[in-house]
Amino acid sequence: MFNEKLYKSAAGSIMTLRCLTEAAVLVAMAQVLSYVKLMQLPNGGSLTPAMFPLILFAVRWGCKSGLLAGFAFGLLQLIFDGAYAWGWQSMLLDYLAAFTPLGLAGLFRRKKWGIFAGTVLGCACRFVVHYISGVTIYKIIAPTELLGMTFSSPSLYSLVYNGSYMLPNAILALVLAGLLYVPLKKFIMAQDLP
Repeated sequence: MFNEKLYKSAAGSIMTLRCLTEAAVLVAMAQVLSYVKLMQLPNGGSLTPAMFPLILFAVRWGCKSGLLAGFAFGLLQLIFDGAYAWGWQSMLLDYLAAFTPLGLAGLFRRKKWGIFAGTVLGCACRFVVHYISGVTIYKIIAPTELLGMTFSSPSLYSLVYNGSYMLPNAILALVLAGLLYVPLKKFIMAQDLP
């Protein structure tokens, strides 16, 4: 005798387990890739391929799961990456709040070019959080010298400083998405998921 309720419950548990497993693997991959620093700035911020696995997970599983994965990665960065912070507010903004919005890429789940739109949205939202942190927290070190220029405006300094690593990070994530789109299209589009 077929029990539809039991079947739906078992199928839901399998999907939850699969989502958690993929989250663990892709967050761990992002953590490992975060140690591949192609560029590192003196007051925090670096160019790494770490955002791509998080965006990939979000586009595959959706916004809610993506936000949780981004938060988990932010927590790992805070613990293991030698957090560069000016207090608890900076830890909250530059790590936990900054990586969580990468999960907004999940708004483009199962969209044909969702990985690209999701990358742009996730990176833009992460930049906004870093910008706010720079304007509100790092203003204590103004005036600041960067790239041979002296900044007395925390807003302009935050824009230039955070933009100098976030724009290359976004471009790197888009390049990775472009290179892997064809071989991973079914995975990205979640065609193997119900």
